Amino acid sequence: MTGEAARVRQMWHLLEPLHAVLYYAPEAFREAAALGYDTEERWASYFAWRAAPLGAAGADEVVRTFHSFAPAAVARYVPASWATAPPQAVLAARLRAVDRSYRALFGDRRVEGAGFAEAAALARRAAESTTPGALGALGPANSALPWPDAPHLALWQAATVLREHRGDGHIAALQAAGLDPVETLVSFAAVGAARPEVFASRGWGEQEWGAARRRLQERGLLAADGTATEAGRELRAKVELRTDEEAAAPWRALGEEGRVRLAELLGEPWLEIIGSGMLPGENTLGIGKV
Repeated sequence: MTGEAARVRQMWHLLEPLHAVLYYAPEAFREAAALGYDTEERWASYFAWRAAPLGAAGADEVVRTFHSFAPAAVARYVPASWATAPPQAVLAARLRAVDRSYRALFGDRRVEGAGFAEAAALARRAAESTTPGALGALGPANSALPWPDAPHLALWQAATVLREHRGDGHIAALQAAGLDPVETLVSFAAVGAARPEVFASRGWGEQEWGAARRRLQERGLLAADGTATEAGRELRAKVELRTDEEAAAPWRALGEEGRVRLAELLGEPWLEIIGSGMLPGENTLGIGKV
């Protein structure tokens, strides 16, 4: 990994937990329940929270932009999500959810303090340097939303723009590598990112998973025991490197001094989120403790 790629990946690691509290915080589930979503499991609110910037997206659009979910898994929630609450109501509720979640995690004085304000200004500068429409849909859709006035909410929105911009680039890298959605997950599990069982949440059945394994074996990317061959590891490494390269522009625009300062400011909140135990230790993202 080049020096720039390592720096870009470091910023992803630091920002991802700040974004992901929306999908796991108790306060977010309470906001989702107030909208009318079933909160016995997290997927009804997850699809609504994440897809709302796209508008009243249909299942096909969500399958395409989210990439790794089986169509049947998406169809259980989309477009029914918008019958429960329209996208504009969901967008307003997700900011309330983040406000409540951040205040519970960090306290009122912290979220209203100078550190969060400085971090928000730096992260927003980076987020505003993403290229609209260059790679996919979720980054631009979040970029087009109005910026919240409160610094802690602006920080969350910047983290969201940057992670979805990176995600759009990641999908482009996977497609360039010839990996379809289920092959993406099989190959990721094969390099030890997480156990195959962890990826069951994406909704692919045993037959689909097995067929993807066979396709990857035919390409020489997977061994008989389901682990990645050297060629398979090399391909995944190329995907991750290209992802970092596609995500680099905002950090170049911010500059090294700004990036380093933002990393310093994010260190303590990152530790507090990880230390809270809110986020799963084993996950489909491939980043530690998120």
